[in-house]
Amino acid sequence: MSDGYSGLVSGLGDLVHLSGAVTRSVSAENPTGEKGRGGAATEGTGARAARDLGLGWKVSPSIRITAGETATLADVEGPGAIQHIWLTTHVSNWRRLLLRFYWDGDTRPAVEVPVGDFFGQGWGKFAQLSSLPIAVNPNGGFNSYWAMPFLRNARVTLENLADEDVIVYYQVDYTLTELGDEVAYFHSQWRRSNPLVSEDVHTILDDVEGAGHYVGTYLAWGVNSTGWWGEGELKFFLDGDEEFPTICGTGTEDYFGGAWNFDVPGQGYTAFSTPFLGLHQIIAPDGLYQSQQRFGMYRWHILDPIRFATDLKVTVQALGWRSGGRYLPLQDDIASTAFWYGRETSYARPATPDPDTLEIC
Repeated sequence: MSDGYSGLVSGLGDLVHLSGAVTRSVSAENPTGEKGRGGAATEGTGARAARDLGLGWKVSPSIRITAGETATLADVEGPGAIQHIWLTTHVSNWRRLLLRFYWDGDTRPAVEVPVGDFFGQGWGKFAQLSSLPIAVNPNGGFNSYWAMPFLRNARVTLENLADEDVIVYYQVDYTLTELGDEVAYFHSQWRRSNPLVSEDVHTILDDVEGAGHYVGTYLAWGVNSTGWWGEGELKFFLDGDEEFPTICGTGTEDYFGGAWNFDVPGQGYTAFSTPFLGLHQIIAPDGLYQSQQRFGMYRWHILDPIRFATDLKVTVQALGWRSGGRYLPLQDDIASTAFWYGRETSYARPATPDPDTLEIC
């Protein structure tokens, strides 16, 4: 075993080192992650299908979450880190289930995001997403590789806001290992402006105090006007910035790694999904620049984290074009999911969204 190596992998080069870290996994087939107890269930959603085969034959592959119930997917003792999450449920549930993470006994969640938006699926329709920390594969296989360390305890829950029961399949893979003193906790937060107030900006993240680093943005953007919609700038207000930010982008498609409206001549809007950024979803029922189009975009700041020492606020403008070559402030439907790491186990957050706020309409 390499002296002091935690076993947390940051690149292929780490795989040559041995470690004393212990690998565990929580699923409906082993809800506690206990060693040697996987597949030992005698009751579950697969019990009838396994009735001829018996114990050990996929008796409990999923869970049923009743209407209004909050189910605990994982509750494990540390120190350690969640390394991978796989989850799937019917597409109709993607905006009706709230995913939460709690670190080290904190009663406030570090993550509170609709499950679809957490995995870049904010429009209730499957869109292939092939990136480094998030992969979504046919047909609704959600995967997260965000590293999520904890010192004492990690708890993952899923609240069913629907008025009917839902079935969820999941697996939470984690490692138990000693961590250093400079652990940063993983956080994610969802906000929606529907519609955005005219000449206002959409706030992606606010009220984050202390040191940390911002690592990702996902936007589910619904266009309520005709024409191009992505002239607005993303702005990062760091460490006491007030009227003007330290980091200011040049346009929405620029921030997400594209250019010139994502519009390939003769082809129109063109989807792409890369390890760190993409326009992976295009819903265009009325043509290239008509109203009611919807888009999904992500940008992961993995090799370029935005570091802050005392505070952080992130906003995006919504701008199109009007006559005379003038900007047109838009009143679009913008739902954002922010991802960051910070020293605290939780931060101030907006009010928990209700089903009407979450509804895709």
